[in-house]
Parts: sequence; C-alpha cells; structure tokens
Amino acid sequence: MNEQRDEHSEKGQEQKSWCLGTWEKRTPHVRLQLVWLLRSPGSFSIAGHQVLRISVADEAQVQTVKELEDLEHLQLDFWRGPAQPGSPIDIRVPFPSIQAVKVFLEARDIRYTVMIEDVQSLLDEEQEQMFASQSWARSTNTFNYATYHTLQEIYDFMDLLAAEHPQLVSKLQIGSSYEGRPIYVLKFSTGGNNRPAVWIDTGIHSREWVTQASGVWFAKKITQDYGQDPTLTAILDNMDIFLEIVTNPDGFAFTHSKNRLWRKTRSLTSGSTCIGVDPNRNWDAGFGSKAQCGLGSRDGTPQNGFLLSFVLSPPNPLLPQQWGHVEAGASSNPCSETYRGKFANSEVEVKSIVDFVKDHRNIKAFISIHSYSQLLLYPFGYKKESPADKDELDQVARSAVEALTSLYGTKFKYGSIITTIYQASGGTIDWTYNQGIKYSFTLELRDTGRYGFLLPASQIVPTAQETWLALLTIMEHTLNHPY
Repeated sequence: MNEQRDEHSEKGQEQKSWCLGTWEKRTPHVRLQLVWLLRSPGSFSIAGHQVLRISVADEAQVQTVKELEDLEHLQLDFWRGPAQPGSPIDIRVPFPSIQAVKVFLEARDIRYTVMIEDVQSLLDEEQEQMFASQSWARSTNTFNYATYHTLQEIYDFMDLLAAEHPQLVSKLQIGSSYEGRPIYVLKFSTGGNNRPAVWIDTGIHSREWVTQASGVWFAKKITQDYGQDPTLTAILDNMDIFLEIVTNPDGFAFTHSKNRLWRKTRSLTSGSTCIGVDPNRNWDAGFGSKAQCGLGSRDGTPQNGFLLSFVLSPPNPLLPQQWGHVEAGASSNPCSETYRGKFANSEVEVKSIVDFVKDHRNIKAFISIHSYSQLLLYPFGYKKESPADKDELDQVARSAVEALTSLYGTKFKYGSIITTIYQASGGTIDWTYNQGIKYSFTLELRDTGRYGFLLPASQIVPTAQETWLALLTIMEHTLNHPY
C-alpha cells in the first residue's frame, strides 16, 4: 500500500514536499542546491524506494504475490496489480522493506527485476523540469503544454480557453470535492439543447499526471481544429463534448503539496486513520463483489467451495497468519489503494458525474483516461460475461488503437477489462455501459513501466497527440452509428 494514513500520523518519518515558488532560474551547476531549496517539511520521503517488476509464471504465483497486498506494515504500492500469468506486476517498495520483499520472492522462485532503481531521483528530475518551465500564460497560445501544471494553473487555463472561445467553450461546475474544491467540466458545443454528447475525463487517479496534462492539450486541440478538421467539425456540428480535466481535484492538489504518488480521493473514513477511496472502485457496478475464484475469506470461511491456506514452513515473518479479504479487484480495507468506499457513489467526485450523466440522459460515448500500461479497454471488469455489443466495441477499439499507433508507433493492447488485465468491481465504464452508454471505454496511456506514473514531461505532447487520434476515432464512430 502507498502511504495511506494522514500525514500527521507519520511523525516518525522524514518528511519532504515540493514547494515551487517564484525563484529566479538557477544554472545547472547548482542543481543539488536547487533541489534542496525546493523541498520543505510536510510530506513523506521516498528516498531509496524502488519499483520492482515481478514476472509470475502461473496462477499460483499470482496468488502468492496477492498475499503481499494485505501486508500493511510493508507499505507496498502496487503500480500494476496482480493480474494474469505473463502480465507484469509493478510494486513500489519502500527502502526498509526492499530486502524482505526480495527474499520472499526469491524463496518462492518468483522472478523480478528492478524497474526503477531510485524513485526519488525521478521525482527530483520532474520537479526540476517544472521549476525550469514556470511561466505565467496570458493566453492559451502561450500556455506551456509540455510541462506539468498545478490545479490552479489548469483551472486558470480553463478560464482563458472559455474567454477566448465563448461561442464554443463554456465552463460548468458539476459539484464540489470532499475538501470543497470546485469540480469543473468544459463543454464544447455549437448550439442546441441536450444534444447527443461525448464525455471524456482525465485524472480520476490523481497521480496519473500525464492524463490531466493530456486533457489540457485536448481542450486546446478542440478549439484549434473546429472549423479546420472536417472530422472534428462534423462531430461538433452534431454533438457536444464534455471534458473533465481534473476529476479528482483533492487528490491532485495533494500530489503537488505532499505526496506525488497519491492515487485516491481525500475523504475520511470513520473508524480508520487511513485516508481516501479509490474513485474507480466506487461506482455502482458490481460494487463490493467477490472475486470469481476459490479463495478464503478473512474470517476463514470457504468461498466457492474451498479454502486457500497459506502455510509457510518454516514460518515466514512477512506473512502473518490471517485471511485476506478477496474481492474482485477492490478492497474493503480503508488502507488499501483499491479501497472501494463504504457504499457505491460515496465519493462526491463520483456522485457528481453520476448525477450529471443521469440528468443529461443523452451521453452516447464515455471515455475515462488513466495511465499507465498502454491499453484500450471496454466492459466488463466486474464479471466474465461479455457485453451485448462486444463485437462492435472490439472493432472500434481495434480501429482506435490502429489510429493511435499510426503516429509514433506506440503499441497498445485492447479488449475487455477482465480478459485483458484483471477482474475489477465498481469501475467507471462498467457503470456507464450499464446505464445504456454503448461506447464506454477506458484508455491507459504511456508508458509500460519504465517511468510508470512519473512519465517525463517531454512525453506529454506526443502522448496527447497519439491519444487524440484514438479519441477522434471513437467519437467519429459514435457520430456515424447513432442509437
């Protein structure tokens, strides 16, 4: 698990965060001094953390690695969780736990490599790049799309864009976050009431910074290409586009102020010191359902006919004798990265979208954008049953991936969530599909693990450019296949 407890409960840890102020630019020879100056007390240290890539050979090894998820004292952060044999598992391991985890894996003949030797060094590079790229944009033409931005900078950009294109762009507030921040959506429309619409959201998992950055680029691209690109022009002449760039504003603000790798919302859970809910496990689609496999429950009762006992000989201190609460890619443990929440739509960030979709009643395509893994996914995640429109969704996904790959050669896989990665309940697009939105897709952007959530800013624009081609393909198909 990532550092889930509130920062005030972690007093024993060295605490650092990034505070980017208006400093005069330093020259390269004072790089180390600059890094030191930009840190201030307030957050968790990840000095010495590594990201391990684990290769599992069979289902038994998948289940063995899953046991590590329940061991809170190791503070493991699963960047790519246990899936199917042959699919890599990426885990950020805190420095104090590295030796224990490596010994555990080696003792069970589970192969691993060190994907990222020092996570802190990537954070240092990212923050130096942000510092060097600081500027105040007077218009969206001078806005820097090739760097990462804070929440306020993105909100300011939205205001600029709406002011520059009042006949095409408007800014809507669909709710307020748990901590009281406005939740904004950009509406792109050429007129008419309650027209068929496409929804696109980015940043529901706050640490996936390339998604929010891509969302900003998409917004500008729409204003540039309307009236110029015949495909987009046809789409907007007949449909509206809703774009939510920062879907999890509290989490995103926290990634800038305290913990760059924060994933969840920032809501409090009664009875727990751990913070936040996974907003992509909080939707009312198979919410809280159990995994479709025979595993034991935490209280020791059998599920699906048998128990999975994890008996170690000799006893292993890594694995306390307890039962894991096995669920379909979501957790009932508030300290887990995939904590589903106490009930469906408990998170206002999710409920705001749910209410908007239900009130609108004419959204025809819904695309939720994540990183990383380079995937284009369609329902379902919470059950093995194929959607009624599987053949069409598969064809659209293939066409979108082909369009994306045509620009830079970036390879994407595509398919249903449960067959392509793993079973996961309470997901966004399963709910939207069940609401009758046929063209429901999730994109997982660059990369495949070299940088993970810390994708260099130099890849923002290329990522957005190639992703736009996939989005355009999906939107054009939606336009040409009304239902």
